[in-house]
Amino acid sequence: MMLKDKVALVTGAGRGIGQAIALAFAKEGAILALSDLKTEFLTETETLAKQAGSPKCILTQANVANGDEVEQVVKISLDTFERIDILVNVAGITKDGLLATMSEQDWDDVLSVNLKSAFLFTKACARPMMKQRAGVIINIASIIGIAGNAGQANYAASKGGMIALTKSTAKELAKRNIRANAIAPGFIKSKMTEKLPPDLVEKMKERIGLRRLGEPQDVANVAVFLASEASAYVTGQTIVVDGGLVL
Repeated sequence: MMLKDKVALVTGAGRGIGQAIALAFAKEGAILALSDLKTEFLTETETLAKQAGSPKCILTQANVANGDEVEQVVKISLDTFERIDILVNVAGITKDGLLATMSEQDWDDVLSVNLKSAFLFTKACARPMMKQRAGVIINIASIIGIAGNAGQANYAASKGGMIALTKSTAKELAKRNIRANAIAPGFIKSKMTEKLPPDLVEKMKERIGLRRLGEPQDVANVAVFLASEASAYVTGQTIVVDGGLVL
C-alpha cells in the first residue's frame, strides 16, 4: 500500500472531493485525522474509511478560517498520532456574484475559508513536518484559479492564491524534505452539479475534451500520487484535472 501507516490530515473531509481523498488514502493504508465544520459531517466518511482499510481515524471540528481552532485540530492530531505526514487542504466555499455587485462580506468569507485556511493549516503543520524533516502538503485549488470565471471573482482569487501559496511553500520547505503541490480540478460531479438543469450540464460537457464531468475519485487518484513516494521528485506544481477543459 502506497500510504501505509502515514498520518494524513484532510480538511473538508465530510463530502465531495475531501471525502473521496480520505477514502482513497484509507485504501492505501493511511491513518486519518479528518476535519470539517461539524464532526457530524464526518461520520459517514469515518465509517467508509474504516471499511476501506484505514487502521485509525479521528474526527476533528473546526472553523478553518479561525487560527485558534486550526491550531487545536493540529494539536489533537499530533497528540493522538505523534506526527503528521500529509496535509490536504480541501475545505472551501463559493459565494458567487458579479464583481460590480459582490458584497465585501462575500469576498471576505470566500477568501477566508478557501485561502486563509490553507495558510493557517500549512503554517501549523509546517513546524512538526520540519522537525520530522519530511512531509507532503496538497492544496485543492481549481481550474477557475488559472482561467478565471465571470461571477466568481472571489473564488478565482482564492484559488489562484492557493496556487501561488503552494509555490512559495514548496520553495521555503524543500530543504527540509517537505513537498507542496496543488491540484486544480475542473467540473467535478457534486451535490451542486446534481441540481443543475440537464441541458446546462450537457453544454458543460461539450466544453470538456473528454465530454464528461469529472468524478471526485479522479481528483483523489492524483492526490494519492502526490502524497506517495511515487512523486518524490515533484514539488511546487499544479496538476490540472479537468478532462481537457482548458488546454
